[in-house]
Amino acid sequence: MRRAVLIALIIVASASLAAARDLALVSNKTNTFSGLTLADLVKVCKAQINRWPDGKPVTFVMRAPSTPEMRMFDEKIYALPEIEINNLIASANHGRANHPAILIVASDEELLERVASTPGSVGIVDVYAINSSVSVIKLAGKLPLEPGYLLHGN
Repeated sequence: MRRAVLIALIIVASASLAAARDLALVSNKTNTFSGLTLADLVKVCKAQINRWPDGKPVTFVMRAPSTPEMRMFDEKIYALPEIEINNLIASANHGRANHPAILIVASDEELLERVASTPGSVGIVDVYAINSSVSVIKLAGKLPLEPGYLLHGN
């Protein structure tokens, strides 16, 4: 019986570690900034910033808040229950059908395609999905995988 309990605990721990991914903040290559503060990222995610200093409209691209990959991000950045995040997204996008403030995508590949093709956009993606179509930008002065990076999964 102990052995079965131990195996179950190991499986549960492994599953939760697998969901805790290292995330990266990526940007459309035409954006002129190289980093964001945590406060500015929160404002972007909550659609409290409509335009960048250069005048480009802001679009934030992310996976659905309900996905396991986004749990850590939801807790650290939104600090809201999932239902409130969904309500915030709906409210932010109301009346903006042609250019949503927050765009939800189904995969990291789709996220990279949307960020690469949308001037002014930024997105949150698994660090190991990044390709050359986007720029990785600093968050609070740090790049992904640097010690102290805020979106480190473990």
